[in-house]
Amino acid sequence: MDKFERLGTARKYIEEAKNNIGRKLTVAGWVHELRDLGKVRFVLLRDKTGMVQVTAKKGEVSDDILKLMDLQKETVIEVTGTVREMKNAPDGIELVPETLQVLGTVSMKLPIDVSDMVPAELDTRLNYRYIDLRREIPKAIFSIKSVVANSFRNYLCGHGYTEIFTPCIISAASEGGANLFPIIYFDREAFLAQSPQLYKQIAVVGGMDKVFMTVPAFRAEKHNTTCHLNEVIQMDIEQGFANHHDVMDVSAAVFTHVLKTVNEKCKAELAVLKTEVKVPSEVKRYTYSEVVELLNKNDFKMEWGEDFTRETERAVFNILKEELYFIYDWPTQIRAFYSMPNDDEKTCKGFDLMYRGLEISSGAQRIHIPELLITQLKKRGLNPTDFDFYIRAFRAGAPPHAGWSIGLERATMVICDQKNIREVAMFPRDRTRLTP
Repeated sequence: MDKFERLGTARKYIEEAKNNIGRKLTVAGWVHELRDLGKVRFVLLRDKTGMVQVTAKKGEVSDDILKLMDLQKETVIEVTGTVREMKNAPDGIELVPETLQVLGTVSMKLPIDVSDMVPAELDTRLNYRYIDLRREIPKAIFSIKSVVANSFRNYLCGHGYTEIFTPCIISAASEGGANLFPIIYFDREAFLAQSPQLYKQIAVVGGMDKVFMTVPAFRAEKHNTTCHLNEVIQMDIEQGFANHHDVMDVSAAVFTHVLKTVNEKCKAELAVLKTEVKVPSEVKRYTYSEVVELLNKNDFKMEWGEDFTRETERAVFNILKEELYFIYDWPTQIRAFYSMPNDDEKTCKGFDLMYRGLEISSGAQRIHIPELLITQLKKRGLNPTDFDFYIRAFRAGAPPHAGWSIGLERATMVICDQKNIREVAMFPRDRTRLTP
C-alpha cells in the first residue's frame, strides 16, 4: 500500500498524481496560489503531501470551470481531471480539470501568509495555529516530532519493554516542591502530575521489570524562557535490577536510534528546516565534579554544588565540543528526593543527557530502601505520610531499579534547530497561553 493512500475514498493524495500521468484522478486540498492570464488560469493546489498545478485553458475546459477557478487563497476545493506532463509545473506535471467543487470557503481576513512571503510573529502564529500549521516549517517540525515519538516507542517495544499508562491526577507531589497545579477532585484537593515517576517505579516493584510510557507532565513554574513550558510530553522508562550506568546505556541506545531514524526518514523535512542530524558513534560520560573542574580551568567560575544554568550548559558544550554526552554523579541536594545517594552521600546516582548544549533527559538509580526514602523525604521538608502508598510498595520487596525521562519537546526543538520550544508544541501552554 502506498504510504499516502487515502482509504475509504476515491480521492488521492497529490503525491500520487506524478505516478498517474495520462490517468484521471480526484485530489482535494487548499488553494495555495492563483494566476489569471485571461485565457488560462492556474491554481496551485496543496495537501499534506505536496502541490500540483491545476491548469484551465479556454477552449480546453468548459467556461463553467474557468469561472470556478476564480478563487480566494486557502479555499478548500476538490478537483477531478487528467494528469499530464508539463515541464515548467511543480514535479513536472499538471492537472487539467473536468470538475471542480468548492468544499470550504474563506470568510475571514487571514492573518498569516501560508507561502511565507510575509513573515508573521510567533504569537500571531500560535493564536492562529490552524492556519500556521499549513506552512512548510511547522509541517516539517511536527512530522519530525511524530518520528521522534514513534522511534522511541518502536525501539523499546523491540527490546522487551512493556508500555504502561499512568494517571495524570495525583494526591501529592511526584518530585517534591510546590510547583503543582491544584485541582478539585470531587470533595478533596488533588494535583496534575509533575511526572509519572512514582507509578512507573511501582510497576517495576510489581514485577513488570522494564516499562516505558509517553505521558503529559504539568509543572506550575512561573518561568518565561525559550526552553520551558508548563505542559510537556515526557518519554520515560523504568528498569528493574539496574543501576544508573545500566539505564544510561539504554538512554544512549534509544536516543542514537531516534537520531538515526530521523536522519533516514525525514530528509525532506530537515531540508525544509535547513538543518542536519549527525548520529554520534560514541556517547561519553563525565562526572559532575569533572565538569565543574573543567569549567573553572576554562575561566567559567562555578562552585561545586550549584545547579547548571543555560549559560553553564552552553559553556560546557563549547568546551567539550561534543553533541551528545552524559553528566552523572550530581550533588544529592540538587536532585530529586528518590535519587539513590552514592557512598559519600554528597553525590547521588543521578545523570543528565545533554544534546547540543541543552539537557534533554534526566534520570537516576532510585532509592528502593524504605527507611532511606523516609530520611530523604524529611531532609527535603516533605511529609512521608503524603507518600505512604509509595513507601509501602518498597516494604513488599523491591529490587534496585533506575530510569530516565526524555522531554519530547526539548529533544524535538534541538533536532529541528529551533530557538523557542513553543515552535515544537502544537498548542503550547505557558504562563500566559491557555488557548487555543
